[in-house]
Amino acid sequence: MFKLDHLAISCTDLEQGRTKIEALLGLPFQTGGQHAYYGTHNLLMGMEDGLYLELIAIDSSARKQTKGPRWFGLDHFTGPPRLSNWLCSCADLTKALTLSPPEAGQEVPLQRGYVRWKIAVPPDGGLPYGGAWPSLIEWDKDSAHPTQILTPQPVALQKITVTHPLADQIEQALGGLLHDGRFTLQKGAQITLSATFKTPKGQVTL
Repeated sequence: MFKLDHLAISCTDLEQGRTKIEALLGLPFQTGGQHAYYGTHNLLMGMEDGLYLELIAIDSSARKQTKGPRWFGLDHFTGPPRLSNWLCSCADLTKALTLSPPEAGQEVPLQRGYVRWKIAVPPDGGLPYGGAWPSLIEWDKDSAHPTQILTPQPVALQKITVTHPLADQIEQALGGLLHDGRFTLQKGAQITLSATFKTPKGQVTL
């Protein structure tokens, strides 16, 4: 069973991303940290319902440890900050991957400070089905979840919508694995991802 965990917003520069998204939501991000393996860094925002937002970018001051590509397709990310992918947690990532299509990726163990987890990343560093399939994550049972150390902000996810040419195929693969009324998968010529939030500034869609 998959459980919606958090949403990632990619950007080319973390501080520029912070300025734009904070202005849209009317709420502040908190300091995240560095991911030494991939040479990236992030900022986080706690939300209602145990979810959080992650703002992520390449850390130009750090050298990645892996010889392979960075995760989340960041090596090829261009343009303004935008919602790039959604992540679901699972109790057993190894088992979850046996129930997922090959596009879901392979296990990578990671650590940021005292937060430890395993995440599925495709070999090319891209996003499963271009972001239409969730990035799967298993948090270490002896590690804190980010929401445990974040100050919750008055922002709530209302819906997340994924459009993909292979929506029928993805829906069949997700069947029985994800049950969340906020999630909608629809068929379309282009791959798109959007999320709508309730914020102090009203309804905001990213």
